[in-house]
Amino acid sequence: MLHYQIEFDDYRQHLIHVTARFLADPTQVLSLPSWIPGSYLIREFSKHIEAVRAYDEDGRLLKIQKFEKNKWRLFNTDHELITVEYDVYAYDLSVRGAYADQTRFYVNPACACLGLDGQQDKAIEVEVFLPDELKHFQLATGLKSKSLVKGRYTLYADNYAQLIDAPFELAEQSRFSFEANGIAHEFVISGKHAMNAQRMQQDLEKICSAGIAMFGSAPFKDYTFMTMATGSSYGGLEHPNSTSLITPREDLPKADEPEEPSKDYQRFLGLCSHEYFHAWLVKFIRPENFVNYDLNREGYTSLLWIFEGFTSYYDDLMLLRSGVIHQESYLALLKTQIDRYLQNPGRFIQSVSESSFDAWVKFYRQDENSNNAGTSYYNKGSLVALCLDLGLRLRGSSLDALMRKLYENAQNGIQVHERTVFELCQELTGDSWVEQINHLINTTDELPLDQLLPEFGLSYALQHDKTLPFGLKAADKPEGVLVQSARRDGAAAKAGLSANDVIIAIDGLKASEKLLAQYAKQAGAFTVHAFRRDELMQFDVQGAETDLTAAELKVADQAKADKWLKG
Repeated sequence: MLHYQIEFDDYRQHLIHVTARFLADPTQVLSLPSWIPGSYLIREFSKHIEAVRAYDEDGRLLKIQKFEKNKWRLFNTDHELITVEYDVYAYDLSVRGAYADQTRFYVNPACACLGLDGQQDKAIEVEVFLPDELKHFQLATGLKSKSLVKGRYTLYADNYAQLIDAPFELAEQSRFSFEANGIAHEFVISGKHAMNAQRMQQDLEKICSAGIAMFGSAPFKDYTFMTMATGSSYGGLEHPNSTSLITPREDLPKADEPEEPSKDYQRFLGLCSHEYFHAWLVKFIRPENFVNYDLNREGYTSLLWIFEGFTSYYDDLMLLRSGVIHQESYLALLKTQIDRYLQNPGRFIQSVSESSFDAWVKFYRQDENSNNAGTSYYNKGSLVALCLDLGLRLRGSSLDALMRKLYENAQNGIQVHERTVFELCQELTGDSWVEQINHLINTTDELPLDQLLPEFGLSYALQHDKTLPFGLKAADKPEGVLVQSARRDGAAAKAGLSANDVIIAIDGLKASEKLLAQYAKQAGAFTVHAFRRDELMQFDVQGAETDLTAAELKVADQAKADKWLKG
């Protein structure tokens, strides 16, 4: 058994001390992942590793040499009991890294526990020691654990892959437990908050039960939601039997939360629903090349439109099916997805399969040009899922049936390849889907929402939207109006205005977001003065341009809508 010891005595300096003990191979290599499963960006976790030292059984210092960015080599250590010690800088509040201060210890082992090449299948024991003054901290994790002494916990993993896909948190926590379809679930929250725990438990139990019911069973024996409440941070990361969430405390249910959840609370419920659905789709059902991750380099797939897109479709749909939100709220959430798609000029540049493949260099590296040059496999992928669901229902099947097929295949060791969805659609309906699916995922043509939604009782129309005056996303700043992004097809970009310009005047009047919006409604040419870097520039902007497009959804035939919305 490999043994790790993790200590937090230097938490004021945001340092975690890690000690690894193991029987070494003759020339033992130790390595740290460069990325974490579920988040497709090279994170370079090894940059936070400090002062690596190695010792033999007698405590003598050994040579340990770093030979790649994330790899170290020990020499002449055949079957010796070796101790390796190092520090990890831990001040990443996101769900992907490690964090340590007087309020909270959080560790993704992927960024803290060096693995042993050739010994990844060995069982692992992790002992966690709390400082005396923080021994009251409680533990949350998806790993098996025990505590025989206050302030000391032991965690167990079957192998290194399980270890690095199971974060743990130690903090002052509130928690509740519930069962969904006979499976034990726990919700744990840290950080300052005034959450209505009874309401949270009531809604979460419904969502989890709906997910398990759709698939027929769950690929886990228990499940843990780990949540950190903050002022404004937001995000989530899935794991086999847990998820790590970070949310604005305003998104949590209030003491007087209305029967129909507020928009803020809907956002948090959607996050919970999204990450929970990933327990099936991503953690159990996977792309073929993700069955065994190579965490030293990028793992490319053009299928994220399935794994993130389908999940983004079901996360809101499960809120409706579980009864947590009403139909009106669901259609508002769907309209938001459609509007985001319609207001993305990059959808005419990049297909959703290309977006999936480019995740490593584009999606997690957004800049001022991202909306012009690319599309989101989350956003467009969710609408591709909608189109497939409606198309399958017109032929007597559904996307639910396809999801259950994927789950059944995964239980039999069969994972997802480039043709899987094509083949399953044909199996479910008896018809070829090559042309339809290629159109949805491999072209930049518009999605057939206007054809499909009316078949299920929804009228679908396009209207104008003035949310981006002159095609600019901008914000008031003390120095003027800061341009955050400029749509290529907008009047401002055509006049030469760009991201990071600071508009100071429009037709000689002091610029503001309000004034910008007023001028966007008028016809004619306007003179705009702006600073680019430290240089004052003048632009002639043509007003009364074509506005952004937004969707208008209305229920025209409730009976038809029920055939889809009620599953």
